[in-house]
Amino acid sequence: MPYAYLKTYGCQMNEYDSEILAGLLKENHYELTASPEEADLILLNTCYVREKVRHKIYSKLGELKKLKEKNPNLILGVCGCLAQKEPQETLHQAPYLDFILGTFSFGELPQVLEKVRENHGKIIRVEEKETFPEGLPKRRQRRFTAYVPVIRGCNNFCSYCNVPYVRGRERSRLPHDILKEIEELSRQGYKEITLLGQNVNSYGKDLSDHQDFADLLTQVNRVKGIRRIRFTTSHPKDLSNKLIDRMAHLDKVCEHLHLPLQSGSNRILSRMRRGYTREEYQNRVKDLREAVPGIALTTDIIVGFPGESEVDFQETLDAVKRIGFDGAFTFYYSRLPGTKAAELEDQVPEEIKGERLRRLIDLQQKITLGKNSGLVGGEFEVLVEGVSEKSCQQLQGRTRSNKIVVFESPKELIGDFVWVRILEAGCWALKGKILSC
Repeated sequence: MPYAYLKTYGCQMNEYDSEILAGLLKENHYELTASPEEADLILLNTCYVREKVRHKIYSKLGELKKLKEKNPNLILGVCGCLAQKEPQETLHQAPYLDFILGTFSFGELPQVLEKVRENHGKIIRVEEKETFPEGLPKRRQRRFTAYVPVIRGCNNFCSYCNVPYVRGRERSRLPHDILKEIEELSRQGYKEITLLGQNVNSYGKDLSDHQDFADLLTQVNRVKGIRRIRFTTSHPKDLSNKLIDRMAHLDKVCEHLHLPLQSGSNRILSRMRRGYTREEYQNRVKDLREAVPGIALTTDIIVGFPGESEVDFQETLDAVKRIGFDGAFTFYYSRLPGTKAAELEDQVPEEIKGERLRRLIDLQQKITLGKNSGLVGGEFEVLVEGVSEKSCQQLQGRTRSNKIVVFESPKELIGDFVWVRILEAGCWALKGKILSC
């Protein structure tokens, strides 16, 4: 049996796409391996959100060249966002590649592999398609939690982002197809699902029956066997009162929302083309917290965007203090070719971006620790996901509010819901003691 090595870069949507690729490989009699050295096929599923990631991928391709030289029969392929955005540049950087598949062409993997074996030369498939095929096989990476896309693509064209160019315009899946996938996951014993989209709040705008994301969430909530529902990512400008109300009343929807702020400066938000002001964002947070007491909020923030002054950055720090996020994914701005922001002349020097990022991280860590410390002594339901990443003697799981909890427990409880009392707080995880199952 041939072996395949599959490496994934990027977001949850890329992880889901890799589950499709792994499913297709399994159907074509490949066994996955964690070692590229023993692989007959190496496939990189790529991301293109930051220049640093782009360099990392090309560096990895440089490493793989040595394996190709040792074994000319080794098949090398690149797929995903980088492949979609710059296929010719990818081939220029790695002329020893056998094929390139864009974000619309995953389903063609078996046919492409067949053509490669028949020596059809370099194969590039990056044509944009109106729909993404349903019913493709999947090899899930997790046992009890699963990703389910509800909408692909994006219509927002934020000035720093290339998602609309690599994922296309928004295309909602039909409710029937989404529910069918979730019902099958339930039959397989999955207990928690995360609904995915570049902007889940835009779901349904392109469908004829006028069903929106709040309506879809209501239908998913009725699926028997599924006990928790999460979703990401939400765009602040499209977070409706109707959706907030459903979050408050649907019992399976978890008390956590990832809501990217990106900047606390209205001037920078305008340059980013985000479509909302800081005040509008804060009002949405106020509405959320009134409707869903105790909801955990996480966010994305970019520092050092072109033209960002110290005053702008101070406004971001002030917003972070006022809002009080449970956690934040923080980045300094990375210039991406092809985006509007990359054309701006007033780029912020690297040393200033780095210094601002450190200040933001320090602030957010203090806020996160304060939030988590307030949970000490509390008792929470935790879905046990597996062995702790830091200690094989402990297990870890998540609360409904998406807090990681580490505790001692028999491995037989993996996949079960348990009640845990929080004993100690950290920035990245809580330590607890199991109470009952």
